[in-house]
Amino acid sequence: MISRLAKLKKELYNLADPRRARISRRFFKTGKGEYGEGDIFLGIKVPQQRKIAIKYGNLDFNEIGKLLKDKIHECRFIALIILIKKYQNADWKGKKGIFNFYLRNSKRINNWDLIDISAPKIVGDYLLNKDKKILYRLARSKNLWQRRIAVLSTFSFIKNKQFKDVFRIIEILLDDQHDLIHKATGWMLREVGNMDLDQEEIFLKKHSSHLARTTLRYAIEKFNEKKRKKYLKK
Repeated sequence: MISRLAKLKKELYNLADPRRARISRRFFKTGKGEYGEGDIFLGIKVPQQRKIAIKYGNLDFNEIGKLLKDKIHECRFIALIILIKKYQNADWKGKKGIFNFYLRNSKRINNWDLIDISAPKIVGDYLLNKDKKILYRLARSKNLWQRRIAVLSTFSFIKNKQFKDVFRIIEILLDDQHDLIHKATGWMLREVGNMDLDQEEIFLKKHSSHLARTTLRYAIEKFNEKKRKKYLKK
């Protein structure tokens, strides 16, 4: 009898679009030496992936783990969509289990789109009113994806106007050399500003001269032209 995972992958292959896959490989930097080197795309639209995730939402953790280890990007994306839904429907004990499962598999959550859809909704949400020391360890990781998880998880804190850990994690990453971290930290600073502009500006006045140019540009994107120029001159 054909397994649920085999059925899921068969549906994915039936939806494969080689032209879109080529675009995705370029967009997610899968070439030699790039951050997504070796990632394989079938070229399936996100709404189609979400429909499949709903259809196979009753997969167990063993099956989800196998999807997360799959070489196909869309398999990992679908695994995370299923995991998010399970987390949202779980009791406190279930949420803890999913949080730990996510961290154990964090090195397989290995492109920015996978992190951006899942880290705030699982890691950030779970840690909202808990000790956040795990995020500080992730922020100091040699693994790019774990560092991005640390940053994006703070999105949940920002939405709840909890900025202290956001700023501390960004401070840890001030000297990070990767563009994906520059973009993530700048994005989170901009989101802080959307909630409390004064708090963002306090941070920027202290650190703007040390921020990567990309981080700064993201952070001040919604400032008026005069204020943007002022920061960019520093």
